[in-house]
Amino acid sequence: MSKRQDRTRKPQSSQLGWTLIVTSIFLIIFSLFGSPAQIPQSQPYSKFINLVEADRVERVIIGSNRIEYFLKSELVTDKPEQVFTTVPVTQDTELPKILRQHQVEFSATPINSNDGFWSFIRLLFFLFLFINLGSLFFNRGQDGGVGASPFTIGKSTARIYSEGSMDVTFDDVAGIDEAKTELYEIVDFLQHGAKYIRLGAKIPKGVLLVGPPGTGKTLLAKAIAGEAKVPFFSISGSEFIEMFVGVGASRVRDLFDRAKKQAPAIVFIDELDALGKSRAASGNIMGGNDEREQTLNQLLAEMDGFEPNGGVILLAATNRPEVLDPALLRPGRFDRRIVVDRPDKSGRLAILKVHARNVKLAVDVDLDKLAASTPGFAGADLANLINEAALLAARQNRTAVTMADFKEATERILTGLEKKSRVLNETEKKTVAYHEVGHAIVGSLMPGTDRVEKISIVPRGVGALGYTLQLPEEDRFLMIEDEIRGRIATLLGGRAAEELTFNKVSTGASDDIQKATDLAERYVTLYGMSDRLGPIAFEKIQQQFLESITNPRRQVSPKIAEEIDREVKIVIERAHQVALEILTKNRELLATLAQILLDKEILEGEQLRSQLNLAQKTVEIDEWLQTGKLSSNSLLPPNLANNGKTLKH
Repeated sequence: MSKRQDRTRKPQSSQLGWTLIVTSIFLIIFSLFGSPAQIPQSQPYSKFINLVEADRVERVIIGSNRIEYFLKSELVTDKPEQVFTTVPVTQDTELPKILRQHQVEFSATPINSNDGFWSFIRLLFFLFLFINLGSLFFNRGQDGGVGASPFTIGKSTARIYSEGSMDVTFDDVAGIDEAKTELYEIVDFLQHGAKYIRLGAKIPKGVLLVGPPGTGKTLLAKAIAGEAKVPFFSISGSEFIEMFVGVGASRVRDLFDRAKKQAPAIVFIDELDALGKSRAASGNIMGGNDEREQTLNQLLAEMDGFEPNGGVILLAATNRPEVLDPALLRPGRFDRRIVVDRPDKSGRLAILKVHARNVKLAVDVDLDKLAASTPGFAGADLANLINEAALLAARQNRTAVTMADFKEATERILTGLEKKSRVLNETEKKTVAYHEVGHAIVGSLMPGTDRVEKISIVPRGVGALGYTLQLPEEDRFLMIEDEIRGRIATLLGGRAAEELTFNKVSTGASDDIQKATDLAERYVTLYGMSDRLGPIAFEKIQQQFLESITNPRRQVSPKIAEEIDREVKIVIERAHQVALEILTKNRELLATLAQILLDKEILEGEQLRSQLNLAQKTVEIDEWLQTGKLSSNSLLPPNLANNGKTLKH
């Protein structure tokens, strides 16, 4: 168990232990000195008098609100001595006289009996038990030994890390050197502030880490906690928001008060967008009196109010900077914004080396080659890749992780698990084989597309009956328009192969068509590559670092919307025609590769590359790649001529 977990759980376990101890003591006292468990049977007062007059009562104990009487033993020989009770009638003053007449032994209980005392003890016991259980229920596990309770709900729940309590340092962070440099400056200021103050420099009040999920924003914050050697307060933005208005603002005040008392200190708020969403988008017509706005207003005041923070630096992370309130982002609050983006090849190599330090690698493992084959992978993806490969090696009882394990782990992450239980019939298998070979042939001839590494008709993932694995040869940061058209043609290559071979299509191309349509729509509305519509953006970028399925269009007239749909259709149809022409030109290669794939189920390596090098394209295809226009359909067979007719603006 880590030190932080130990500090977090200690107050809870201590409180629970004392609750159990005190409860046990009370139960022992009740068992020793409590009232007897036997509950006397209650009888009417008149029946009691009748029994006395019939000489059946042996003795009586008279209390202030109850009379206990015992029947004569010879009358209840078949049963143990029984106790009966009745409620006295205060107006009956003749009771002692009647008892003496019938020679009944009677006595009275003292007025200061222990009944009231034990009732009071029982009340205290249940009150104590209720308070402790309620405190445990609401306990949120604060560091420092002070647990939250219903009476401290407005207190901050931030975790506090002191020097030596965090085992992550900058040596454990790789692939984001620019961000490390910026943050190391803050750490250096906290440790050696004199050299900055001597020059009149001021440390930024707030630093905002932005970037896609999994790129290492929270890991950077942990590294600062390990390097800074100052108190480090960590909390999530969602922990400020509660059902009651004002609780979040109270927690913000308490957090900064605690940080100021231990200044210099760092406060880290993860997932800042949960707290700092723009107030303009709240839609509250009642004047902004909801909990989130109150909490945000308090945070704004603490960051740049009348009272200085006194050495408190605010560090925050989010992957949705576009939704944050503008007042939160201005200089004086978050003075510096650091982008933590996906790493390049050298960054991925450094990350792989960090995560592979504790993994036993075989001699054939080439981390440089692995880094080159994983573009777009974030730090979390690469950590998962290393772990998946290690799990695969352990499953095969290997002594070290091999390159084959890494390749299989990469395929698992990109395409999903292999579905051996999903058996295709001959028709489905043949359709999938031609479909995947169509992708591979078209993709091998298109510029800017990734290199085809593997073709498989073994089902994987959810709904994937086969797949074509393409891995890039280098990192790419932008696409030229001919490369976009080539990607659309590659996506439609599977559909074109089915049309050309079977003269009919299947449902297997649905995902390809969806991706091709999305890319063609961005080609027209976001990238401004349509000759007819020009460089105008008809689409809004909603998420900067989070992938969104659809981007809403701007408000456009019905005529413009019709033109957009027409241009998208033209781009798709021309790419479809090019895919048909390529496969028609390479029909023999299509049949040969499909047959090999049917026999082996998987085609990769040198055999695949040597076959794809035989693929040919025509002058018309080169012209389309350069201009986006087609001028001939001579390559199309008669049954597909209508599909490949020349399209003009």
